[in-house]
Amino acid sequence: MTAPAPLLSLSWTDHVTGRRGFLVVDRLVRGVASGGLRMRRGCTLAEVAGLARGMTMKEALHYDPEARYVPLGGAKGGIDCDPRAPEAYGLLVRYLRAMRPYVESCWTTGEDLGLSQDLVDRAAAEAGLVSCVQAVYPLLDDETAARGRLAEAFAVDVDGIGLDELAGGCGVAESVLAALDRASVPYQGTRVAVQGFGTMGGATARFLARAGLTVVAVADVKGTIANPAGLDVEALLAGRDGYGTVDRGVLRSGDRELAGDAWLSVAAEVLVPAAVSYAIDVAHQARIGARWIVEAANMPVLPEAEALLTARGVTVLPDVVVNSATNAWWWWTLFGDIGADADEAFAHIRRSMRALVALVLDRAEADGTTPRTAAHAVVTARLPVIAERFGWYR
Repeated sequence: MTAPAPLLSLSWTDHVTGRRGFLVVDRLVRGVASGGLRMRRGCTLAEVAGLARGMTMKEALHYDPEARYVPLGGAKGGIDCDPRAPEAYGLLVRYLRAMRPYVESCWTTGEDLGLSQDLVDRAAAEAGLVSCVQAVYPLLDDETAARGRLAEAFAVDVDGIGLDELAGGCGVAESVLAALDRASVPYQGTRVAVQGFGTMGGATARFLARAGLTVVAVADVKGTIANPAGLDVEALLAGRDGYGTVDRGVLRSGDRELAGDAWLSVAAEVLVPAAVSYAIDVAHQARIGARWIVEAANMPVLPEAEALLTARGVTVLPDVVVNSATNAWWWWTLFGDIGADADEAFAHIRRSMRALVALVLDRAEADGTTPRTAAHAVVTARLPVIAERFGWYR
């Protein structure tokens, strides 16, 4: 599917640091677009544009004419800065202050790579915003009840981790389990390697370990932690900092510290890239022996690498499907399709992701294409329906 030009593409330069920030609104539905804000050194406008297009796809893939949640358009924000840098928070505040007219009118945003939701909320308040999702408030039947429900959901804790931090990983894990079930592969004995141990990677590892899979490797900025017999995921989660870096003091005697890219070639059936974009290139793919790559991160596998992986029988489950539950959970909760309850949220996520993965894999099999191409085909069919019913601006 050839993507048309985005509706809005902005570049901004911070007057204090000279660092750059970007906003791309790919499409609007009912005048609103959805997409998170990331901060990483080297972030580019082209990267943000690709992510914004991906958000349009994620929204369309979760369209359910019977649901209260109505898909929005896609957007994305990005800031070129290391989130650990001393100037990062002030830069974030100034970026949001500059983008305030868009956040107030059409762009709903939240945490993404390098930023936590708490940090985004704090910076948004300092920038004079009511909320980072206030643009969607006019679409709600009862704004007060909806905002209360979302706040209550963000206060839910599940074994030491907030529900909001677990929703996306639940969706990623369910995508893995759906693929295993389709191939009649038992959970016990299936090995998983995860790159990135922040919100998405950590939650995915927890859900997969609790389902019976063996997490044999976890990579963070310090390197790869590996154990062929399985890592203690809960201990690693308890020992990580706010950026997903694991304190090596919690490692057990059988755990090994390897190079940062060692996660690519460990013996595992499933690889879950859950950190940066463009993590797997042509050279990297040659080292991979896994059967499935499940994209928890946005755009982690380069197209040329995916073509080579597909040619040798590796299935790449695309990000627009796999990591879409984070975004959808926000809207299911805000619009009232689910309440502020972990069990209800996880059940809804699992049903939705199972159906979506089955739809995409069935389409890929029928058309003789890849899951990514199939996902694009599903979106292509749904966008005119959404446009006719709700209005579509580009």
